[in-house]
Amino acid sequence: MTDRANVILKTDLPLPLFIRGKVRDTYDIGKYLLIVTTDRISAFDVILPCPIPDKGRVLNQMSAFWMNKTTHILPNHLVETVTDAAVLDKYLPASKRFVYPEYLEGRSMVVKKADRISAECVVRGYLAGSGWTEYQQKGSICGVSVPSGLVESQSLPDPIFTPTTKADEGHDMPMEYSYLEQSFGSETAAALSHYSIEIYSFAREYALEHGFIIADTKFEFGTIDGRLLVIDEMLTPDSSRFWDITTYKPGQPQDSFDKQPVRDWLSGSGWNKTPPGPELPAEVIEKASRRYREAFERITGSKLA
Repeated sequence: MTDRANVILKTDLPLPLFIRGKVRDTYDIGKYLLIVTTDRISAFDVILPCPIPDKGRVLNQMSAFWMNKTTHILPNHLVETVTDAAVLDKYLPASKRFVYPEYLEGRSMVVKKADRISAECVVRGYLAGSGWTEYQQKGSICGVSVPSGLVESQSLPDPIFTPTTKADEGHDMPMEYSYLEQSFGSETAAALSHYSIEIYSFAREYALEHGFIIADTKFEFGTIDGRLLVIDEMLTPDSSRFWDITTYKPGQPQDSFDKQPVRDWLSGSGWNKTPPGPELPAEVIEKASRRYREAFERITGSKLA
């Protein structure tokens, strides 16, 4: 089983806390931000009390991998990943430096500050999840018409853009494209749709060559001086649905390389899906950790650092 000595549930750095999300703790380091990806896991919008070993390092390093791969499509906020914590001396004045905890290495990155666009930019390439549920009822996905006669998990003729609200707590809710235009302007809405589909399509082809289907994903964007860029995480098992191409069978649900073992156990546990969440069995934690690592190593072709 994975050594859990360096598992991080919460950070407490002597820096101004910018925001603490479900998984990431972000600190203000002056001109830039320091994002630390913990091993926290949430399910059904509840943060569970037990971390998943290596999850934070997988999410951080996979985001960095894709950000470096897709700059030819659109810039992103990554300045550098923290492989040696001493690099932070470059960003902090002498009076603000401290003894950097070793866990920062491999699970954190320095990023540019950007004005966040408050929308989740979802791209769907396959018929799954809530999209499949709506399709059975209405023949559409988030209000977008798609051909009839499709089966669960089938590839869509073309990827579709289905934005949602960006909820700090609770569920993100579907957002009509017209509302996106009203909120951010038609030019920005068109750019969000275009770049979301462009990046997804590039990543989808790359992943197929490495044995995975990316069924859907979500992006976040921001602006710096009016210029659009990708922010937050990118094409990770937390923000995307990864399927193993060797076991893929249209017409049924697929086994996802993400937190699915956690969801499955929770669904059968009798938990009422309200806080506090229950402790997970050790075997469920290990299975989830193993899936995160395998997805990273197969897609990137690298060992987790």
